[in-house]
Amino acid sequence: MKKSPTTRSIVIAVDGTAASGKGTLAKKLAAHFHFAHLDSGALYRLTALAVLDAKGDPKDPADALKGAQSIDLSLAGDPAIRTDVVGQAASQVAAIGAVRQALLDFQRSFLASPPGGSPGAVMDGRDIGTVICPEATAKLYIDARPELRAHRRWLELKGMGIARDEAGLLAELNARDAADKSRPISPLKQAPDAALLDTSDLGIDAAFAAALALVSTKIEGALKDRHRG
Repeated sequence: MKKSPTTRSIVIAVDGTAASGKGTLAKKLAAHFHFAHLDSGALYRLTALAVLDAKGDPKDPADALKGAQSIDLSLAGDPAIRTDVVGQAASQVAAIGAVRQALLDFQRSFLASPPGGSPGAVMDGRDIGTVICPEATAKLYIDARPELRAHRRWLELKGMGIARDEAGLLAELNARDAADKSRPISPLKQAPDAALLDTSDLGIDAAFAAALALVSTKIEGALKDRHRG
């Protein structure tokens, strides 16, 4: 595997299952250390949205690649990309090698040179610590029991005004987990050197405290080394 150009950066890789809390934790870690943050999943959701808006098929490599090449980063905060329909399509486009390659350079460039002169970056997704940046300074793998993740997603969608059946969401999450973990290209898995954090029984403050405890020694050491250098 070609080594990614991020070895001089301080990077926290946060991988994990859908609705496990990895995105929230990644944002809080970025704010704590004053690092830049990127949700890699948003790139795939934006790709999926572009495909769907163009009436394409997210399972078709040509349609998916065209979507990856036409994503609009200004829509990263649009609630439309957080709908379950887009989430399912995102999982489908993410299984296509050409799409992953198209977005790979963007992600690695972000980590190598974080915007705003930040001393480091936090990126969350499903293959950050295994493929995008295997030499990340610190790695976390976030998970939670499926029924709790489904409930969190139900609450999230409810807050967006989207009514969904919780049992249906659980079935979809389980299906997405299976698809993400079994895909032949960059499957979702815990990196051997990633610390596991199960957020099932943790509120956000307790989960953040646990995440911070798992990465602090490595990140603070790297920051000290950079200052000495």
